[in-house]
Amino acid sequence: MAVKTALGIQDFGKIIEDNCFYVDKTHFIKEWWENGDAVTLITRPRRFGKTLAMSMMDYFFSIRHPGRSDLFEGLSIWKEPAYRKLQGTWPVIFLSFAAVKGNRFETAREMLCQQIVNLYTDSRFLLEEGFLAGEDAAFFQRISVTMNDAAAAESIRQLSRFLCRYYGKKVIILLDEYDTPMQEAYVNGYWEEMSGFIGRLFHAAFKTNPYLERGIMTGITRVGRESVFSDLNNLTVVTAASCMYETAFGFTGEEVLLALEDFGLMHEKEEVRRWYDGFRFGNCGGIYNPWSILNFLKFREFSAYWANTSSNKLIGDLIRKGNTDIKTSMEDLMNGKQLCAALDEQIVFSQPDMDSNAVWSLFLASGYLKITGSRTGRKGRKEYFLDIVNLEVRVMFENLFSGWFSPCRPAYSRFIKALLENDTEGMNGFMNELALAVVSSFDTGKHPSERAQPESFYHGLVLGMMTELDGRYVLASNRESGYGRYDVMLEPKDVKDDGIIFEFKVWNGKKEESLEDTVHAALGQIMDKKYAQSLKNKGILENKIRIYGFAFRGKEVLIDGGYLQDMLRETASW
Repeated sequence: MAVKTALGIQDFGKIIEDNCFYVDKTHFIKEWWENGDAVTLITRPRRFGKTLAMSMMDYFFSIRHPGRSDLFEGLSIWKEPAYRKLQGTWPVIFLSFAAVKGNRFETAREMLCQQIVNLYTDSRFLLEEGFLAGEDAAFFQRISVTMNDAAAAESIRQLSRFLCRYYGKKVIILLDEYDTPMQEAYVNGYWEEMSGFIGRLFHAAFKTNPYLERGIMTGITRVGRESVFSDLNNLTVVTAASCMYETAFGFTGEEVLLALEDFGLMHEKEEVRRWYDGFRFGNCGGIYNPWSILNFLKFREFSAYWANTSSNKLIGDLIRKGNTDIKTSMEDLMNGKQLCAALDEQIVFSQPDMDSNAVWSLFLASGYLKITGSRTGRKGRKEYFLDIVNLEVRVMFENLFSGWFSPCRPAYSRFIKALLENDTEGMNGFMNELALAVVSSFDTGKHPSERAQPESFYHGLVLGMMTELDGRYVLASNRESGYGRYDVMLEPKDVKDDGIIFEFKVWNGKKEESLEDTVHAALGQIMDKKYAQSLKNKGILENKIRIYGFAFRGKEVLIDGGYLQDMLRETASW
């Protein structure tokens, strides 16, 4: 057994040299080489060993690491005599876009150029030995963080040419986390600039590069139908649905059981499965996230290790600012139900607002959802049943929804307390604090309507309340009951608790003189359309059902209501 379980080490050589815990994935080297593809794009969720695999490929193939049998002896690849001869024999260009993050295009561009500058710095011997002269030497010296677009686009291809001439062999290009700049560009609003810049770089490096032997690109998503890959027809794409390299990333169930046995933790195997199992690549199910397993082996405690390694900003934005269908589907998932959606593995980031199918496709690629089945939908299109992957991801979502209200956590917590105590005055005060602080963060687009903001906000409020009231209530929104669809319903799990219904309305100056009129309209709608019927059908009496109207005017909110039987008597006085 390995002496230690080290975390955060993505350098293959260091892991082997330090005798750290390592699951042998060197079979990937043979599988990839024998497939013979010109350029391979492999998508896997974050923390699934993509960077470590690329480091392993660099140590194996790169001419900078000759004679490193010490790193591979005892591993599966070294049992192949023919492959021993390949070790350390190829010029390799290895770079990562993992650190290319910025809220402005200029910042991200500079960071990306810095990665290219680092490559040229490592190859400065080409200049120092006098191998490059004339225009080639001049081009080499023009590479900088402020180089123009033309130099940047040509930088990888020209370096490939220099190395090919120097070593007499074509190069292998390894690009890790190619899509990080794409996701950052989408979130921060500079997609067009970044996709054009990277598209030109990729075209020269991977499409029109006669000095390229083979290439590998890794990322979380497959960016499709975009200028980034518009004419890269030599690209072999390996997504989670592909049967290629099924076990090269992530830990299989067998590998996890062997690790648990080595660490004396076999008695925890069922709980480990509940927390961390659930991923599937190709036909291989029962795949575990390596980061979570390594943390569990080290700390011997169950926690959301993987979910806590990233801010999940893109995922959070897509849910918070998403349409009603996206939020209600998330409610279903959190309530233990499945959703059914058509999927597209090619994520189209350039859409102004992703539709629900694109969102679920991204969630699937990112490892938050899993496919549990499929069916043939309308017009013969295949649809998939999706579910939250495991307990760890569920905890991540709970933390995400709760975090939406962190800027005003005291007011949010007091609103929940006032709601449970039927304290309408307190609900009004705390809800106005909440609305003032966070309604705008639930905007559904560049120009949200007065009506869209409250609707998006209250659906977000429901998702947040699900984490606060879990175990006590089942929360749902926009579901049918009586003669229509209520906005929000809290169904008690204990008969001692009240059932609660919310109706949200935006003040209409043409129909209503005041917010009080709007609240009365909301309460009247609950009663007229008999939204309480589904609660009654479950045996909850009128004296245990509370109804509330929420009236919005901008960020101003008025709440009124109480027990259904009392409100029915008061209706006549309005």
